[in-house]
Amino acid sequence: MRFGEMVRKLRLAKELSLREFCLRHGHDASNMSKIERGRLGPPQKPAQLEQLAGQLGLEDGTREWQEFMDLAAAEAGRIPEDILSDEQVLQKLPILFRAARGQRVSRQDVEKLIENVRKA
Repeated sequence: MRFGEMVRKLRLAKELSLREFCLRHGHDASNMSKIERGRLGPPQKPAQLEQLAGQLGLEDGTREWQEFMDLAAAEAGRIPEDILSDEQVLQKLPILFRAARGQRVSRQDVEKLIENVRKA
């Protein structure tokens, strides 16, 4: 799922039209439409992103909240802050990047990566 798709899904779950949602929360309907269609990226300021998450009914600390934040970071080409602050996970990211590019990764590297993911 893309960030905009999640925004749209959450807005529709609240049974709000785009216009009604924007009027209630002070958003520009044109920009919100572009976000939902993937033509405009997610807000990059953490406060704005958190505010939008709350307006869509997400609660901080939930799986959906984290997915929302991860999708926003991914579409902006950023690694989420909690990942960057975990030294063990950060050291394993090159393995993940190589695997994602289809490059050869040793079995030992994959096992270490899986072990770290399971601990997370």
